[in-house]
Amino acid sequence: MLRVLPMASTVVASSSPLHLAAAASSSRALCLSPVSLGAALPVVRFGASSFFPASHRRALHLASARPHSQLFGIEGHRLFRKKGDSSVEACAVRNMAQASTAVSQAGTLEWVKQDKRRLLHVVYRVGDLEKTIKFYTECLGMKLLRKRDIPEERYTNAFLGYGPEDSHFVVELTYNYGVDKYDIGTGFGHFGIAVEDVSKTVDLIKAKGGKVTREPGPVKGGNTVIAFIEDPDGYKFELLERGPTPEPLCQVMLRVGDLDRSVDFYEKAFGMELLRKRDNPDYKYTIAMMGYGPEDKNAVLELTYNYGVKEYDKGNGYAQIAIGTDDVYKTAEAIRLCGGKITREPGPLPGINTKITACLDPDGWKTVFVDNVDFTKELE
Repeated sequence: MLRVLPMASTVVASSSPLHLAAAASSSRALCLSPVSLGAALPVVRFGASSFFPASHRRALHLASARPHSQLFGIEGHRLFRKKGDSSVEACAVRNMAQASTAVSQAGTLEWVKQDKRRLLHVVYRVGDLEKTIKFYTECLGMKLLRKRDIPEERYTNAFLGYGPEDSHFVVELTYNYGVDKYDIGTGFGHFGIAVEDVSKTVDLIKAKGGKVTREPGPVKGGNTVIAFIEDPDGYKFELLERGPTPEPLCQVMLRVGDLDRSVDFYEKAFGMELLRKRDNPDYKYTIAMMGYGPEDKNAVLELTYNYGVKEYDKGNGYAQIAIGTDDVYKTAEAIRLCGGKITREPGPLPGINTKITACLDPDGWKTVFVDNVDFTKELE
């Protein structure tokens, strides 16, 4: 029986007998792989003997003498040419094209890890912009950084946070003319704010008429003191007691249906790091903290998986997170490679010319990537 067994391309074949007659008698067409990329070479066994086909010996010899860059395109086509054997020739060219694509894809995903990324802002819709601004500034200690009205599109934005947009994570509130209420849904969880004294912050919020849904106390299964409040539209905020931090607006929590799938996507497509993971079987949930730096110095994405729950209602209130990038075109390519869905092709926005691209993660949560240079110019 004729058997084809894989062998690494680095194996030296000179010590094996070369039975050319047996090779010629085989009716099976051998599909050659690009040996310069470390792909497997088939070894043909007939009885107890082994040999490399003549075309493989020639490829192995030339591959060792030529740089990898010459084994693609026309040069790669010539390397495997064999008169009267178009199937071998076509297969060789196809394999080289596939290998070249694989190298390009690997380069794109590696670039993601080196890209200069950070969380810029989180966008959501509110029914009364002035009322929400007052609550955030008076109760949560945020500052109104800027405001813009787009009457032709019938909406207004307000940006609030604890420091300048070029160095801090901020909220972008959106008010759509005439819409005073939104459905938050069950998928969105909460925003996190780090404060030095949770109890004092809660007392202030109560004095201003704010709604406290969880009194100050240690988190279940831990020691961190927390409390939960709601803003005028019903968005939840978790107050976390911490020491001084450069990024008080520190978390966005979203629920997902498959935590491992989400972690893998955010690591590869977004270049985030899994900072920590915690399972709480008593309460049947697991969380994963994802971000671009330590939790005490950067805003992070908190992904929550509730045992057995695969899908959530996302409502129409929460919109998206914006992330800075050096190249929206490469970013879109990486997202596609990782199975994400591009909802806006990369390119400049009409009017302001800031380049962006938008996508959905495996659970349908939206993210917008914004060109870093363009974003800086926009702030000016």
